[in-house]
Amino acid sequence: MSDVRQLGDRYQVGELLGRGGMAEVHEGRDLRLGRRVAVKILKPDLARDPAFLARFRREAQSAASLNHPNIVAVYDTGEDEYGEGAEAATVPFIVMELVEGITLKELLHSGNKLVPERALEITSGVLAALDYSHRHGIIHRDIKPGNVMLTTTGAVKVMDFGIARAVADAGHTGTSTSTVLGTAAYLSPEQAQGRTVDARSDLYSAGVVLYELLTRRAPFVADSPVAVAFAHVNEPPTAPSLIDPTLPPELDVIVMRAMAKDPAQRYQTAVEFR
Repeated sequence: MSDVRQLGDRYQVGELLGRGGMAEVHEGRDLRLGRRVAVKILKPDLARDPAFLARFRREAQSAASLNHPNIVAVYDTGEDEYGEGAEAATVPFIVMELVEGITLKELLHSGNKLVPERALEITSGVLAALDYSHRHGIIHRDIKPGNVMLTTTGAVKVMDFGIARAVADAGHTGTSTSTVLGTAAYLSPEQAQGRTVDARSDLYSAGVVLYELLTRRAPFVADSPVAVAFAHVNEPPTAPSLIDPTLPPELDVIVMRAMAKDPAQRYQTAVEFR
């Protein structure tokens, strides 16, 4: 994708900012409005089914309706043709607010330990975003450190609303598998079992993120993503204060409730959790 220079006759594609299982994110420029943006370019194999493009457009339009300080703004979405002849493919893309900062994944990999108060502040920002999206009928489905940005001023920004649903609904088995493989550590039990999910699934994933921010490790670690998913369904997590005795036991109560196996035993809304 490095030789893609312009999309939709409007967006100039520049430096690669990051790469994931489904997409690459580039710094870009909106030539019409003259502003810097982030351009998320989905992999061409996601777009071979026209039904996926329809779902993708619908989900991206829903995400674009979300206007909240803790949510990365979506400005536009589209498709463009990439390559020629047998190599030609439709490339779906999303144009987003360019956020200066790092992801929580990068923060966790840096080895820096967060004080519990900061871990709670960050999670509170994630829950504020989820409260807003849930009230607008949008479930994220893929809350994880890689989808949460910290700006240079310390603000929290959640991104990628709707993409996971578009992929799952389209039934792209290969891509869906790689997506699940990449995010198994944050799956709710009902997601791991392929059951219907609701807003409480996002709250479970937010609980897992809080767990990792507090302890610097995921609650379940295994040799394969399938084993991790099995643990989410069947095994109780170790209380955070047993991993790090400096953590207040009061935090165990919050984390363990957020990560209850039964959605009815969790916090029922992001406001309640927050």
